[in-house]
Amino acid sequence: MVGFRPALIVVDLQEDFCPPNGSLAVANGRDITPSINALLASPFVIKIATKDWHPRDHISFAANHEGKAPFTDFVTIVNPYNESETYESRLWPIHCVQGTSGGELIPELHAGQLDLVLEKGTDARVEMYSPFYDPFTSPRVCDSGLAQTLREKQVTDVYVVGLAADFCVKNAVIDAAKEGFNTFLVEECTRAVDTSTWPKCKKEIEASGAKVVSMDDPEVRRLMTAM
Repeated sequence: MVGFRPALIVVDLQEDFCPPNGSLAVANGRDITPSINALLASPFVIKIATKDWHPRDHISFAANHEGKAPFTDFVTIVNPYNESETYESRLWPIHCVQGTSGGELIPELHAGQLDLVLEKGTDARVEMYSPFYDPFTSPRVCDSGLAQTLREKQVTDVYVVGLAADFCVKNAVIDAAKEGFNTFLVEECTRAVDTSTWPKCKKEIEASGAKVVSMDDPEVRRLMTAM
């Protein structure tokens, strides 16, 4: 019987998502770093950071769609292998382009304690908020192998932190729960792009079977006695 084997996923704590200079900066996004570093010092089985790592022609960039504006406009994304499968996705400013400083993890993050950095959003044709896989299923276009990595480590519980709460973090949490892991979002360790939607996002997260917890809650405090 496998006991408590927790993993930490730090989602997209990158320069372009953080003030003061990020092209898609989340308000107060940098402020979560000390709490995340405190978690990184805890005895997780594996500690993983994810990075948006987009090609410059990525479909999510408003600049790649004539007449479209970031934040307010949307695009229909079509499964390149099955044109009957589509979804609507918000358009964004150019961000986290491969090889640019905006795509780098912020220097305040104690990256030396990470075991793995996983790059996502590398296929220009699809949006991939989740670090597990894209939203398409028939067939799936991109699968990072994250679920398999966690299973190989016999992970039982997944703790998710990072940016942004209402997009990539939310999708990471929901997919981790869908993959069968006990999943927790540590609320002090995330920030939302649109804070007005956060209460609704929390309900979606909890409906998936995951839990939104605090640093002071027993689900987090037990990490200090995990191993």
